[in-house]
Amino acid sequence: QVQLVESGGGLVQAGDSLRLSCVASGGTFMVYSMGWFRQAPGKEREFVAAIVRWSGGRTYYADSAKGRFIVSRENAKNTVYLQMNSLKPEDTAVYYCAATWGDEDYRRTYNYNYWGQGTQVTVSS
Repeated sequence: QVQLVESGGGLVQAGDSLRLSCVASGGTFMVYSMGWFRQAPGKEREFVAAIVRWSGGRTYYADSAKGRFIVSRENAKNTVYLQMNSLKPEDTAVYYCAATWGDEDYRRTYNYNYWGQGTQVTVSS
């Protein structure tokens, strides 16, 4: 069973940056594609970014994240990152990382087999 643990969240001001990390254990990390999702109070969980399996994998971003966020991975460290720049109050949410064997529809939650517990990001104005 794969376990995922997110970290790096916190309270920041609008315009600041944060770098989230997700460490995987219990599996062969490089064979998994990884996604980042977020969920604000009272809202559905939404796609943020994804990176496909193997090093140098392709990346995908939600329109809200494109140009501000960067997803990357270090397979030797079993870690995926989400660099978040120019943060806005509407970015406030619990951020989750997820892992999947699949290569299809990275924007959908049902495509992922494993989920972390989330890390809180709060952006004040």
